[in-house]
Amino acid sequence: MRLLLIEEDARRCEQIRERLASWRPQAQLIVHSPLSQGALAPEFLAQGFDAVLLADTWPGGRGLNWARELASRAGFAPLVLLCDGDNSAAREAGALGAYTLSREELDRDTFAQVLVAAEQRQAQARALWRSSRAGRDTQRFGDAFIRGYRFIRRLASGPMSDLFVGESERAGTLVALKVARDRQGEENQPVDMFQRFLQEYEIAQRINSPAVVRLHDLGISDEHAWLVMEYFELGDLRRRMRAPLAPREALRLAAALARSLATVHAAGILHRDLKPGNIMLRNDGSIALIDFGLSKDMALALDLTDTGTIFGTPHYMSPEQGHAEPLDPRSDLYSLGVILFEMLAGEKPYRAENPMAIVYKHRKEPIPRLPAQFAAVQPLLERLLAKAPADRFASAEEAATALQGTLEVWLSRGTSA
Repeated sequence: MRLLLIEEDARRCEQIRERLASWRPQAQLIVHSPLSQGALAPEFLAQGFDAVLLADTWPGGRGLNWARELASRAGFAPLVLLCDGDNSAAREAGALGAYTLSREELDRDTFAQVLVAAEQRQAQARALWRSSRAGRDTQRFGDAFIRGYRFIRRLASGPMSDLFVGESERAGTLVALKVARDRQGEENQPVDMFQRFLQEYEIAQRINSPAVVRLHDLGISDEHAWLVMEYFELGDLRRRMRAPLAPREALRLAAALARSLATVHAAGILHRDLKPGNIMLRNDGSIALIDFGLSKDMALALDLTDTGTIFGTPHYMSPEQGHAEPLDPRSDLYSLGVILFEMLAGEKPYRAENPMAIVYKHRKEPIPRLPAQFAAVQPLLERLLAKAPADRFASAEEAATALQGTLEVWLSRGTSA
């Protein structure tokens, strides 16, 4: 049994957790704070839960109001309103099709009876959904049928893959699904894409840190390779950069990015495609790196992608990467410097009409100057964007320390920028 509890009262959370442990030791309870985490995503149906328990009240909110909205979502999991002696609320909850439990009933047999009834209702609803034509259609992502995931919408399309938002029954949350495109005439494409997705999956599992995207699942269906990952409601840094960033926010993000790179490098991984589109933003303000399909395992003695072939995004490539030379972690630090410049100046440091001209400028052009108001950051930027790796910071940890120090100096000046 898996339950979602929407509650702010820590004592009642603990009471329910203890009650579950004594009745169903294997039951899983996920607590959602309506104050710190906000409303549930509008597409979310809690299909991975047997029931959703709603507190009747919390500071500034009422579970009954949530129940009205959630009950209107076709296919939402059974609701259980935790009432505190409010008979009118219990009656309205019943009219919505929700179960009710009073505080006193949490320690009685009624607790188990209500949850068993909700569990049985949800089991029947899942069985009907899986066997229906509509249920099968909602498990289709492009041309791939992926069991256990409900299609919500397409996020993006690319030459190699499509990106979708879906709901995972197993994870009990919204997820992003990357599904390989069907490329006619390339017989080994599903296998090749699966190998790339497998590399991403294995790297994320090895690092196992909030610094990188959480990957849930991968497989091949209908000859399409697919990868299931954490969904980021706020999107990526590229989207955030469409509006001007305050200097302190740019420095905070750069320091967080350096710390994430330190974690990745400590696991023996070079990212090699660091750019705003591969830096995701969480609701709590943290970041996560994604897309390790071009990453290199530093422990490998041979990497065929390094034999004279350039991989990556020219605007963010280090000079050595743009010329297919050997790479080390300082190459990722150069990409970090490009991103920092772009966040502060509002434009990329080097621009040209074609990719090879951009690659040339990274190697030959002088390091650009930041606008005058950011002069204090220029020495740090020059370390990151040094043409020779030996002139950059020795490690991501050292870069993170320098960025954090610069941020603290900036904040100590009392500026609101």
